[in-house]
Amino acid sequence: MNSAPQTTSPVRSSLRRDRSPEHATASRFIPHVQGLRAIAVLFVVLYHFWPGRLSGGYVGVDIFFVISGFLITSHLARELSATGTVKLGQFWARRARRLLPASLLVLLFCAIVAAIPLLTPTSAVPAEVKEIIASTFYVENWYLVLNSADYLALSGEPTTVQHYWSLSLEEQFYLLWPLIMLFAAWIAVKWFRGAQLRAAAVAIGVVSVASFVFCVVYTITDPAPAYFITFGRMWQFGVGAVIALVPMLRVRNAVVSFVLGWAGILALLYTAFRFDGQTPFPGYMALVPTLGAAAIIAASNTDRWWYPTRLLAIRPMRFTGDISYSLYLWHWPLIVIAPSVPFWGLTIYHRVALLVLCFVLAWLTKRFVEDPARSWKVLTKRPPKVTLWASLAAMVLVGATAAGGWAVNAPAYQAGTQAIQDVRENPPACLGAAAVLDESCADAEFDAILPAPGFAGVDKPTDDQCFMQLNDSRPVSCEFGSDDPAAPQVALIGDSHAYQLLPTFQSIAEREGWRLTTYFKGACAWNTTPLAKGGSFGAACTDWRERVDEKLADSDFDVVFTAAISNTSFSSAGFDSAQDAAVAGYREAWSTMTERGIPVVTVVDNPGWETDPNKCLRTRDQAECSGLRADVLAEEDPIAEAAAGMADVTLLDFTDVYCDEETCAPVVGGANIYRDQDHLTVTFVDTLAPQYTQALTDAMAGAGG
Repeated sequence: MNSAPQTTSPVRSSLRRDRSPEHATASRFIPHVQGLRAIAVLFVVLYHFWPGRLSGGYVGVDIFFVISGFLITSHLARELSATGTVKLGQFWARRARRLLPASLLVLLFCAIVAAIPLLTPTSAVPAEVKEIIASTFYVENWYLVLNSADYLALSGEPTTVQHYWSLSLEEQFYLLWPLIMLFAAWIAVKWFRGAQLRAAAVAIGVVSVASFVFCVVYTITDPAPAYFITFGRMWQFGVGAVIALVPMLRVRNAVVSFVLGWAGILALLYTAFRFDGQTPFPGYMALVPTLGAAAIIAASNTDRWWYPTRLLAIRPMRFTGDISYSLYLWHWPLIVIAPSVPFWGLTIYHRVALLVLCFVLAWLTKRFVEDPARSWKVLTKRPPKVTLWASLAAMVLVGATAAGGWAVNAPAYQAGTQAIQDVRENPPACLGAAAVLDESCADAEFDAILPAPGFAGVDKPTDDQCFMQLNDSRPVSCEFGSDDPAAPQVALIGDSHAYQLLPTFQSIAEREGWRLTTYFKGACAWNTTPLAKGGSFGAACTDWRERVDEKLADSDFDVVFTAAISNTSFSSAGFDSAQDAAVAGYREAWSTMTERGIPVVTVVDNPGWETDPNKCLRTRDQAECSGLRADVLAEEDPIAEAAAGMADVTLLDFTDVYCDEETCAPVVGGANIYRDQDHLTVTFVDTLAPQYTQALTDAMAGAGG
């Protein structure tokens, strides 16, 4: 870029002061970059609609980061070159007018939905409100970091605004990036004779290298928060920024541009179809989509129709790129809300219809919100501070609406949680499993579902300090029940499907005079076979198991109970299949106890659903919410196979409680079985307490004999 002229007329200087940064020089619209936006948003949207079909579609946000780094740095560089500075107020006001109207509109919509019990379970309102407020003030990524969220995990129920983590990160980029460039320019003027853009390129290069190293190391040591942390993503913006600041990187040569562009597209397609939740990401693997997007941006030759730059600029791609921001905003809330809408389903036809609705809403938002707000004269004709104060006022309004939704629902929330407590303390006769297992309850009828579908989500264990998550490999144990040294010693070990039994086992231990010791780690079964998911999480699971085994070796339990989800992905290395590896791993782990004469009791895993059945129960009759056995039951549960024929191992199987010959129910004997798609409510588990108690008692008696 050319340096700024040494003298300018007073009129030109006055005009320059009044113009926003993006208009410091002529705007440079690049059609194929708009097409690249389309690829990015389609990856993300299709990944969220059909994660099994596009398992790596989450890399779309990485593409957006590269595009933002390129475009924003181009704008800032043009202003810096033309004026010698960056007018921060104008820049931030421009960003606010561009991004906030649509963003706040969707957040306001989500805040209203959160206050409607029919669409949002009352038990989920606190989490919704907190994340809506965090998203409104663009700190959602840090909220998720502090709450140990794992974006690529398949457990739990995300809120309607979880996707705002990437928007929050981008806003933080918009805040920091011009400051970095201004500081570099100041250094250049003061000590390096005014080479401002060169100094900015060097500064951004240094920041990007440091960010990349941080990203790689942190992904290895703590991958879940590494996904969201701002500094771990800055290098991706930096890659796009370097292309903007170094003209020679924008390739005009026909052959090189052709090869570079298609190589970039192939790299993106590879990541979209080959990456998945097991890929260590972001880390060094994020180089593939980042450099792929950078290659497409750098490929600047448009001479032939078959060049990627021309194909990405065709009208459908440009249209999708134009609405990409609003499409990203709308698609996720609708996906989360749709299953709760009366008479809506999850068939392919419903998904396609929802996808079309997302495009329609995105176009309407672009046409009637985004575009008008950008040129709204009441803001553009006034100083930037007017826009910034108006933006803050609008953000406060959205946050207040979300808080108001909580205030409206708080009494119902308290009443619902109290009802759960009451039912646990004084359960009705024949509730839950008793309706199937107790012959005297064959004709029992219930008018209500306990807990109510809107509150099942909070009917869960509360001893979070006993449950290790993510990369935490500490062999933390918790003890409950009798303090008598002579009391029978019971161990409860496993993943979240063992942890869901904790309140019931606490009650059993207190009632029977037993001492209960627990060891839990999320997504980490008590098994000796490594997980298929490698990286730091897989290593943490292996480490946790080894350290727990050391604890068990030094203990003298009378019986060990273990449970685990049936679909854990185990490494098949050394075995014919992952199933064989899992079975062998369970047997080897259990044998460390049985060889010492300590019996093991385990249980066939409960059914797991595609989505939380409470969404159906809130709007439909129980009979309409059943699932086919083939859809919700694991075809092969390795725990059942491992227990078969193994001495001193007792296997409990409650499949007939959950299911008949064809279907499985979300409600049995008036008890709501699930608090999410695969975890049981404490209320329901309590109804199985007699069976658990008898199995443990018999196992200890058999061992004693």
